[in-house]
Amino acid sequence: MSAWLTLPPPSQTLRPQLFCNSRVNSTTWVEKTLAGALSGALSFGLLISLPSAIALESPSIQSPLSPSQVCRDVEREKRVDTGQEMATNEGIVEEAWQIVNDSFLDTGRRRWSRESWQQKKDDILSNSIQTRSKAHQIIRRMLASLGDPYTRFLPPEEFSKMARYDMTGIGINLREIPDENGNIKIKVLGIILDSPAHSAGVRQGDELLAVNGDGVQGKSAFEVSSLLQGPNETFVTIQVKHGNCGPVESIEVQRQLIARTPVFYRFEQTDNGATSVGYIRLKEFNALARKDLFTAVKRLQDMGASYFILDLRDNLGGLVQAGIEVAKLFLNEGDTVIYTVGRDPQFQDAVFADTSPLVQAPVIVLVNNKTASASEIVASALHDNCRAVLVGERTFGKGLIQSVFELDDGSGVVVTVGKYVTPNHKDINGNGIEPDFRKVPAWSEVSQYLTKCTIPQQG
Repeated sequence: MSAWLTLPPPSQTLRPQLFCNSRVNSTTWVEKTLAGALSGALSFGLLISLPSAIALESPSIQSPLSPSQVCRDVEREKRVDTGQEMATNEGIVEEAWQIVNDSFLDTGRRRWSRESWQQKKDDILSNSIQTRSKAHQIIRRMLASLGDPYTRFLPPEEFSKMARYDMTGIGINLREIPDENGNIKIKVLGIILDSPAHSAGVRQGDELLAVNGDGVQGKSAFEVSSLLQGPNETFVTIQVKHGNCGPVESIEVQRQLIARTPVFYRFEQTDNGATSVGYIRLKEFNALARKDLFTAVKRLQDMGASYFILDLRDNLGGLVQAGIEVAKLFLNEGDTVIYTVGRDPQFQDAVFADTSPLVQAPVIVLVNNKTASASEIVASALHDNCRAVLVGERTFGKGLIQSVFELDDGSGVVVTVGKYVTPNHKDINGNGIEPDFRKVPAWSEVSQYLTKCTIPQQG
């Protein structure tokens, strides 16, 4: 499975692609997305943005299914159900090789080409691989040869920790897939083995029809993911159609949330009680970031907050889509959130806010040199659209997007698949974002600064 993240070096429009795996009779290898369900202007696998390892999420991506996916074939169904039992050492290595071959974006080092990558595969697989440990060592060396600090191998125990980015709470990744008539279907393209959904009978390729009796037609994958969320260990009933030609079934699934709230907030009064401020600290962009921040803003507004401080200091990132959805809460409809670009020029796109802002009041965004990836998406989106001023230190400078893919033995690979630029068309990768103020200014200065600000032209 794959997920998009935005992370700093180790210590999504991008369209996730369907990859071919020669070990399964060259049928389409569906991305096994770990946790990120992207929608709206973006659609990601698991996109994570962390300065120390990964980067996830980009604009709405829709990947039509190949003819071979019209009905699930027996071989692929066996593969999904048995998982690790079918994994071979050579197969794991080839699987990692194929992911890089289909999705890796060389961001300027020019160490990758299809010809040299094919030769590497031929060299590696010319001999048998005796142990799983050896297979993992080969994958590590293979990825290291790319010279990309963000592309790396995840052993099973580390990959399992990515479950905190599950945006549904039941272990599936949803994508918006157009049918032959152009209608959008919500499909399960990514499922965590032994997750609540998998154990309850949901399978790769299933179409999601309803959540708790409410149809999902017309809703985005992100909206449907939000409907699936709920308190830990509570139940949600989903109606799915198995494959494109199977039966319709109602399945009750118990939620199993791994993520903890990344939001802390408080109400403050300054200037001898004359100014009411809502302070919100956001520690990472996990599956609960948008939902919990929305709740915090509403409660602070009810308390009377007329100004807001969004603290993104030391926030290394997380899910790209979560960052985008958080930024949209503060932007006017039609404002540009980010521009994204991948290896294939046709996957270049812009992400726009599609609703009215939750907050109209002036905002201060606190940043420092550990504000990275998804945090920089939010900071630049609010800044460039004249919704906030930035206060503190120059940000980390992580403008690359990674996708996380699960391999057949429960390990995973993190691969750089794209990059993004700000609404003002600035490439922050390696550069960071310079704040407007070093110290917190008076609110009158903030209002004056935003009044003089010019919103960038789209395009």
